[in-house]
Amino acid sequence: MHDDTPVITDRGQYENAKTPWDQPTWRNEILAWAARELAARGLRESGTARRSVRLRPWSVLVRIPVEGSGTAAAVWLKANPPASAFEAPLTAALARWVPEHVLDPLAVDADRGWSLLPDGGELFHQVLDRTPADPRAWEEPLRQYATMQRALVPHAKDLEQLGVPSARTTDLPQVFDETVEFIRSVTERTAAPLRQPAPDADPATLHALRPRLLNWSEELADLGIPDTLDHSDLHDGQLFNPEPGRFTFFDWGDAAVSHPFCSFLVPAGRVTERYGPDALPRLRDAYLEPWTGTGLTSKELRQALTLAGRLGVIGRAVSWGRHFPGASDETRAAGATESARWLRQLSYEEPPF
Repeated sequence: MHDDTPVITDRGQYENAKTPWDQPTWRNEILAWAARELAARGLRESGTARRSVRLRPWSVLVRIPVEGSGTAAAVWLKANPPASAFEAPLTAALARWVPEHVLDPLAVDADRGWSLLPDGGELFHQVLDRTPADPRAWEEPLRQYATMQRALVPHAKDLEQLGVPSARTTDLPQVFDETVEFIRSVTERTAAPLRQPAPDADPATLHALRPRLLNWSEELADLGIPDTLDHSDLHDGQLFNPEPGRFTFFDWGDAAVSHPFCSFLVPAGRVTERYGPDALPRLRDAYLEPWTGTGLTSKELRQALTLAGRLGVIGRAVSWGRHFPGASDETRAAGATESARWLRQLSYEEPPF
């Protein structure tokens, strides 16, 4: 695998983002690792198609066209920054614990946060884009995702030992405090201003929201649903639909051990944007179905979902601080802006669903 192979590079809105891909030594090292792992499986990079590289402040993702034994057409090489390097060992562990719900990585380097992944097939958002507008398409993936979460409850401590951040229900106020401190440090230490300055992005204003989230987290914990894996960013581009009725979940860089129902926040938002709020009750019930039999009534499960929907914004806010080392002031300021935007939702009077 050669460093001079023609590539298509996508930097999105982050033209100036600093990633290790821009360092020739690091780039050669990770490509050599991928080549060795491919060779061990009878594969090699194809010389007839171009490599594509997606660079973001929080990940390096390389699509490598391959040829050789088997039918693989491409594999994905991913590198995480230190704050989300847990994704590599987490991906391998999930393949052991819940193989029917996740990708089985070709190789991982847990110490360096590198993963080599097979192509997962068609993304769910591609399926949605070509089918008639029907929110019921979300029912089965949400049901399967909740089933996976419940199966992972016994592994909560194992997940934390892998490095998955702990954001347990009773600890969410502390996680909130740490996130507000991140926002404060960025606004005070970086020269670049927040992209969308607003009075309610002020750390003191955000901290004033703490009493209500303290009450919500205590109320949610009292309902007794155990903490488990929260994807934290489960939108329609984060799961594959390789065949009818089968869904595979991936991209765990924002994950945490937290209240499972926090995961419903992001898909609920995407569904509301695409189909309107009337679609949510059916999807809420589909997600909650695997959680029946926990000793809670349907009313209590829905109450828990509403509380977790409010508190799920904390997980989204935290993720914006997971950048590669040496992130620019502009990147850090953009992350603080997004963190504050999510935390401000704690001030909303109406629950998210």
